[in-house]
Amino acid sequence: MTNLIRFSPLILALFLQAAPKVEEGFTSLFNGKDFTGWKVQNPASWSIENGAMKANGVPSHAFYAGDFRNASFRNFELKVDVMTRNNSNGGIYVLTEFQETGWPKKGFEIQVNNTFKDPVKTGSLYHVADIMEAPAKDEEWFTEHIIVKGDTITVKVNDKQTVSWTQPADWKGGREGPGRSITGPGTIALQAHDANSVVYYRNIRIKPLD
Repeated sequence: MTNLIRFSPLILALFLQAAPKVEEGFTSLFNGKDFTGWKVQNPASWSIENGAMKANGVPSHAFYAGDFRNASFRNFELKVDVMTRNNSNGGIYVLTEFQETGWPKKGFEIQVNNTFKDPVKTGSLYHVADIMEAPAKDEEWFTEHIIVKGDTITVKVNDKQTVSWTQPADWKGGREGPGRSITGPGTIALQAHDANSVVYYRNIRIKPLD
C-alpha cells in the first residue's frame, strides 16, 4: 500500500509558490533559513517554515539588526511578501528601533489584516491613513511595497496603491503618539500580533534611495 502524505491548502501553497527573485537594486534582509541579522523580542512566537518567517504567538516583533546600512534606513523602497491565515493580524514597521518589549513606539506600522476583526485592513498606514477594505486575500501570497521618500510614505499592495501620505508640517503623531512621525532613520520590524494569528513573511528586500 502506498502511503499518501496530505498537506493543508496553506502548506501546499507554501511549497508550490517559490519565492520570487530579488529585483535589481534591492538587497535581501532575510536568508530564508534562520534569524541571522534579526533581533526578536519573544522568540517563542517565531519560527522558520519553508523559507518564510512564521509569526504565531504572544505579541512580539522581529527587528532587522543586520549589517546592511547598519540597519538604518531613511529614504527607501521596502518589499515584503506576506501570507495570512484566516482571521490573522500582523504588521510591518518602518523607521522604528528595537524595544525589549511592547509595540514599537517609534516609526509607522503598515497593516497586515485581511479578515481579522480590526476594521483597519492590509495596506493601511495604521491609524494615520486607514483603509477599510482589504486589497488582498488570506492563504495567498501578496506583496506590500512601502516607499519612504522625504516626508511622504506610499504603500502599494500587489502594485495597487493604497496610501500616499505626506506628513504635515505641524504633525505631532496623531492618535498613536509622537513617535509616529518622520524624523530620522530607523530599522524594519515584523509583527506577531497574537496567539490565534498566523502570518508568514518572506523575500524581505530593500532598496535605499539615498
